[in-house]
Amino acid sequence: QLQLVESGGGLVQPGGSLRLSCAASGFTLDEYAIGWFRQAPGKEREGVLCTYPRDTSIYYTDSVKGRFTISRDKAKNTVYLQMNSLKPEDTAVYFCAADPRTYYSSSYNCGEGHRYLEVWGQGTLVTVSS
Repeated sequence: QLQLVESGGGLVQPGGSLRLSCAASGFTLDEYAIGWFRQAPGKEREGVLCTYPRDTSIYYTDSVKGRFTISRDKAKNTVYLQMNSLKPEDTAVYFCAADPRTYYSSSYNCGEGHRYLEVWGQGTLVTVSS
């Protein structure tokens, strides 16, 4: 069974940082296209960051460029989303997703292609508030 489990969400003050984790089981995360998404109350799901094996082509949505980065721990089969300089508008449930098809662009996977990604986690809530 292919599974993703996110963790690391919580309450943080504006300007603070959080690191979200996405742990995979049943498959090797490093061989899959990966995406981080978020959904704020009343809004559509938004692609935040999408990448490929070896992070050869990383797409960032404009609002997180320079603030969010991805990293990996192959031994733990886990990817991380480091979020710095957090803003109240970053408040959302964050999801990670993975797909074995690596021939679509990262921007596609973060855009209209996100609905076709095969494996999704359950989400973790990030609240940015003072």
